[in-house]
Amino acid sequence: LATALALGSAAAFAQAPSPEQLFPNAKPGECYARVFLPPTVATESQQIVKQEASQRVQLVPARYETGSETVVLKEASKRLEVVPATYEWVTEQVVVRPAAKRLQTVPATYETVTEKVLVKAGYSTWKKGVSPSVLAAAGPNGTRTDAAGDVLCLVEVPPVYGTVAKRVEKSPATTTEIDIPEVTKTVRRQVQKTPPSTREVEIPAVTQQVPVTKMVEPPKENRIDIPAQYQTVTSTKQVTAGRYEWRSILCQTNATPDKIQQIQTALKGAGFDPGPIDGILKQQTMRAVNAYQSSKSLPVDPYLNMETVKSLGVSL
Repeated sequence: LATALALGSAAAFAQAPSPEQLFPNAKPGECYARVFLPPTVATESQQIVKQEASQRVQLVPARYETGSETVVLKEASKRLEVVPATYEWVTEQVVVRPAAKRLQTVPATYETVTEKVLVKAGYSTWKKGVSPSVLAAAGPNGTRTDAAGDVLCLVEVPPVYGTVAKRVEKSPATTTEIDIPEVTKTVRRQVQKTPPSTREVEIPAVTQQVPVTKMVEPPKENRIDIPAQYQTVTSTKQVTAGRYEWRSILCQTNATPDKIQQIQTALKGAGFDPGPIDGILKQQTMRAVNAYQSSKSLPVDPYLNMETVKSLGVSL
């Protein structure tokens, strides 16, 4: 497409009228540039229905609860019951043998006593002895070394006694009267305490707990609204077709360093950095120019067109 436009623009330029015909009122020092204005497009956004609104049916099952229930297996009733007589045990003392007396012989009592009796009378007798002086003269083996003679001593031999045990009467035999107590016996016998009777007995009902399941909420339907779903569709529409036009610009003929410096100063004052304010048109200055053009909705092209210069407040 770009190649076709370029070929078409070259053919159109070859067949274009002369500058005198295009710019009949041009003055000396003015410059014009032929620029291509690209087609203008507009973006439109619209919402389309992606899915229609609908309803969804949700089935809610019945809800049950498990509990218990009392079931009567046998009804309550009454019956007559015989109350038997009651008995109790009583005890009585019965005399088996009456009290009496009897004579009892108390035998004599004896004891054993001991006494000393002389077995052999005491007497005196002579016994041989040894003198202490003789013992001193004995040798190392205890042998007597002298022949001084025997020593006789008169000694007393005590009498010898013996112990003799004999049984002697301590108390003589006697008779005594003994009381014989009566002999009794405890006898137990059963006697009637209360006579027999009848009574009415309540028989309670017989019940049983039976597990049961009861429905506490029936099944139902819930209708749930499903909202429609939308989708945003963006489309581009051409408003104007691309075209060429001639624009009055600053060129080497009328773009003096002083004029360029004024433009740089105006750009910086508007908040766009043109680089050094030196009166030289460089790439940084042109970037600032194009940014300014875009912010002011001015024609954006690679030239310093006169509309931009006027907007910056620089005299032509």
